[in-house]
Amino acid sequence: MDGTRMPPAGVNPGPNPAIKWFLFILFGLIFVIGLIIAGYYLSRNDTMGITVIRMEGTMVTGLGSDTDIIGSEVVGGELRAAADDPLIEAIVLRVNSPGGTPAAAQEIIRDLDYARSKKPVVVSMGDLATSAAYYVSVHADRIYANPDTFTAGVGVIWTFSDVSRFNEKEGFNISIIKSGSKKDMGSTSRPITDEEQAYAQKIVNDSFENFIRDVITRRAIARSEIDDGRVIRGADAVGLNVVDELGNLNDAIGGARKLAESRP
Repeated sequence: MDGTRMPPAGVNPGPNPAIKWFLFILFGLIFVIGLIIAGYYLSRNDTMGITVIRMEGTMVTGLGSDTDIIGSEVVGGELRAAADDPLIEAIVLRVNSPGGTPAAAQEIIRDLDYARSKKPVVVSMGDLATSAAYYVSVHADRIYANPDTFTAGVGVIWTFSDVSRFNEKEGFNISIIKSGSKKDMGSTSRPITDEEQAYAQKIVNDSFENFIRDVITRRAIARSEIDDGRVIRGADAVGLNVVDELGNLNDAIGGARKLAESRP
């Protein structure tokens, strides 16, 4: 018989203190993790299953993002992540952009179309949603704008500068060695030739036709109302079917919620 003392007969031994502390710590960790998860989702720009993605600044391809530019990969990545998130029911794309490159718009459009195949996407326009930014916007399910939002501006522009006379006056001499006649097309050291101007015009025209064809296919807009490239106030844009409805970001969020509720 060893020196171990047994509890008196009929008395149940209490739980091991080590187990009590383990369970206490385990439930505490579960509680803290739950708070972190809840805080994460509450801190996002989600309102009852609606997420707001911002496309602000001049659109360029890539990952750039600051007060002046927004990269297509930034916006596209956020659109795809929201589309694949089961907790998000609809997406509001907040647009405040003068446009950008056609290639940037085309990259964002592919990701927007992917998102739209999974859940509603609504555009809320801020100060500006013109040119390539409008190109992106027409791919949404619904467009909201403020009465004085500037939108449309459907068109393509390519600007050439020529400082050759200034260089000549100041005594600057520039020598160019090139492999083809158009390799230095757009150089500021000389004016473009008539042949180069015709070539540039063809590129602009082809890009413009792709742009405007997409717009008038997706929205019932008379080509003659937008083909001159002018910007249109939001209040006037509704009557032309350039946008669907006047309203701010909160209105767009409400509209997105309704679309999500009615979606089968």
